[in-house]
Amino acid sequence: MPNEQKKDVTGRIFDGATLRKILEQVRPYRARFTLTGILVLVLSSLVWIRPALIRVAVDDAIPQGDAELLLRVFLGVVAMLVVEALLQFRVTYLANWVAQSVSLDLRSKLFRHIARFRLRYFDQTPVGTLVTRHVSDVDGIADVFSNGILNAIGDLLALLVVIGTMLWVDWQLTLIVLLPIPVLLLATRVFQKVIKKAFVDVRNQVSRMNEFVQEHVTGMHIVQVFGRERKEAIEFEEINATHRDANIRSVWAFSVFFPLVELLSATSIGLLLWWGMQDVLVERMTLGILLQFILYVFMLYRPIRQLADRFNVLQMGIVNSDRVFKLLAKDDRIEDSATVPFDDSRGEIEFDGVWFAYQDEEWVLKDVSFHIRPGETIAFVGPTGAGKSTIINLLSRFYEHQRGTIRIDGRDIAAIPLESLRKHIGIVLQDVFLFSDSLRNNVTLYDAEVKEPELEAAAVAVGADEFIRQLPEGWNQNVRERGAMLSVGQRQLIAFMRAYVISPTILVLDEATSSIDSESELLIQRATTRITEGRTSLLVAHRLSTIRNADRILVMDEGRIVQSGSHDALAAVEGLYRELSQSQFDEID
Repeated sequence: MPNEQKKDVTGRIFDGATLRKILEQVRPYRARFTLTGILVLVLSSLVWIRPALIRVAVDDAIPQGDAELLLRVFLGVVAMLVVEALLQFRVTYLANWVAQSVSLDLRSKLFRHIARFRLRYFDQTPVGTLVTRHVSDVDGIADVFSNGILNAIGDLLALLVVIGTMLWVDWQLTLIVLLPIPVLLLATRVFQKVIKKAFVDVRNQVSRMNEFVQEHVTGMHIVQVFGRERKEAIEFEEINATHRDANIRSVWAFSVFFPLVELLSATSIGLLLWWGMQDVLVERMTLGILLQFILYVFMLYRPIRQLADRFNVLQMGIVNSDRVFKLLAKDDRIEDSATVPFDDSRGEIEFDGVWFAYQDEEWVLKDVSFHIRPGETIAFVGPTGAGKSTIINLLSRFYEHQRGTIRIDGRDIAAIPLESLRKHIGIVLQDVFLFSDSLRNNVTLYDAEVKEPELEAAAVAVGADEFIRQLPEGWNQNVRERGAMLSVGQRQLIAFMRAYVISPTILVLDEATSSIDSESELLIQRATTRITEGRTSLLVAHRLSTIRNADRILVMDEGRIVQSGSHDALAAVEGLYRELSQSQFDEID
């Protein structure tokens, strides 16, 4: 964490390159953004008018008793208030419209980008970090447009207009009023440096807190099973306290800066009254001009105070955008340059001298070779860590192998478009992930091509139709997060239906029965028989009873295939398969 902070804090007030990247996001909406900018400029250029009108009332209308002139001045002030209010409304609406549109685009772009990442990236990156990037970091970038850059430009223009008007009316009095400004500029510079460092620290701590909460809420059953509630609560309190301290450091900077601005504002007013009243008494200045200057001083310091808030937004936006753009610039995608279509597949699979390691040369697969004919059912067995599931991950290109070749229908999988490759492979995993959505959407995954008859056929085929009919809302039943309202067996059947409705050429069942009871296992075995008919099927299993009828069994140990054959042939000879069978209650007849 400290390293990340050190890297982000450059000492510069604004990172010009990052700010340009932020502004590039508004390109699709430049017409509205430009209109907003024009309205901001118009609004800022009008700030001098109301004090000038009030001066006319005090110096001309009231002393002369000119009721008509006083009425015109009054109506002019009201008209200016109405115009400013309408302009402010339009500016606020347009700025927020642009901000939310940019936010929509960035989130979509970011999600599409990481959706193509290798699984290795998600293995190494906490979920909370990615949630922070998609939610609060993108919100921070959107704030740059809704309450940041255009407003800052408007405040600066308002400052210039006010100072210019003051110089035009009385340049000597203006210089007196501006005496505290150098002190303010120095204080602002220090404030900017301090607050940038504080904001980086705040964002780091927000990310850390999101990571902790996401991870521990997801794994709360483990926390409770092992009685870790008190220990984890203490750890969270420490993270929470660090987050509080980081925010307090940023609040401290504001708590010093804002009173200083008020003090300097009061100093300017004091100097104005001290100098101006002398001129009024000797009639070198009118009371209206003095009142006009007092109003201008308030207008002068108000944008300065607001500029601190705008700067807050800009600094936070730059810190947030650094994180988002770094993630967008990260290229951790599997290379997918193949363009030749792969519409039809027979389901022939070949591994030829394949080596794979998740990191460095800690090989998980070592020179693995086998050939699977179309329509053949092959089972992979072996102890935990033998490399069975890794074969499945490589076949679908979730990970990239380092050596050797993997072919489908004689074609290197690297030469098959990724979407086409995975369209032909249906996978049923041990850990079935269900979304907090309807049963229908969890099966179809929002594929509009899957129609009602296909859903019903899938339910009948895998034996899930009975339990679906018993659900209060049937296919529209919300299964809750991770399928909390369903049993393990029911969740597994939903996974079978997912694979069934896409009609894959190749079917993969990865430990599909390892976590269910015996009654559910019989149901799953019947579903397996139905769903594997006419398809090339790869079964990964710990329970050897589920793969007895496989055409061929490949026995793996320490990343290599050590035995190959049918159940009866392997059971008849000494070897690892026989040992595994005997360890499972003497399964061999």
